[in-house]
Amino acid sequence: QVQLVESGGDLVQPGGSLRLSCAASGFTLEYYAIGWFRQAPGKEREGIACINSNKETTYYAESTRGRFTISRDNAKSPVYLQMNSLKPEDTAVYSCAIRSSPPLDYCSNSGSPYDYEYYGQGTQVTVSS
Repeated sequence: QVQLVESGGDLVQPGGSLRLSCAASGFTLEYYAIGWFRQAPGKEREGIACINSNKETTYYAESTRGRFTISRDNAKSPVYLQMNSLKPEDTAVYSCAIRSSPPLDYCSNSGSPYDYEYYGQGTQVTVSS
């Protein structure tokens, strides 16, 4: 069964940092581009960033550029999202997903959530003092 599992979410004060992880169960990540997304209450899911097996990255959300970094150690390893200088507006459920249409190892240009599939259940990030 193809499954993605996110972890690392927590309650953090404004200005703090967190590192989220996205791991695969039932398949290997090495053949896919992986995207990180978030969804705040009452808002649509938003693309944050994507990374392919060659560690080439694409960043989508203007609000997180320069503060969030997507990475992976190698093609088979989990995919991470390092989040620094967190703000209350970063509060959301963060989830990862794989590219849903060929070429599967290329990040989509738009970052539309519809370009990705097999979203995990997500991990809650709450930024509050």
